[in-house]
Amino acid sequence: MALSEWTPVFQIKTNILQQGDSWCLQFDDSLVPDSPNSGWEQYIRNTGARFKCSGCGRSWPSNRVMVVFHMRLSNGQGVVKVRPFRQNCKTCSDAPMERPSITPENIDILLEKLVEKIRIKCYHENLGKVNRPFVSVDVKSPHEPEHCEGCMQGFCTRD
Repeated sequence: MALSEWTPVFQIKTNILQQGDSWCLQFDDSLVPDSPNSGWEQYIRNTGARFKCSGCGRSWPSNRVMVVFHMRLSNGQGVVKVRPFRQNCKTCSDAPMERPSITPENIDILLEKLVEKIRIKCYHENLGKVNRPFVSVDVKSPHEPEHCEGCMQGFCTRD
């Protein structure tokens, strides 16, 4: 999952924000859910994605892929840090944690919802209730907490 997949969509979505403010998006694997730094706001969302084991090549879907966003607006410069939580293969021993492959449609939905949260939390706009659900992937087996980075760290309990 490359920043190049997210940045163009993010730039289009943030164009609607207050003129003169610029926003940038950064991946940050050190983000901790529910612990944003002082002055930062948080948004957490589950989405659907696929994973592929770099060891054996097995792939699997999940509709419980937690994505954490921390955002801040300061002096016209907005920064959003994003951390998609990883999973590992259940058939390989010592399998590495793999990054999710999120479809362009679900990236679009994640970033649309993110910009709504920016408008509410950073610009204090009242948007009412808007809900655009993510597109589910076809999952044949239940979520496996022992292979989920978010579950292992105690964060993946929310729906």
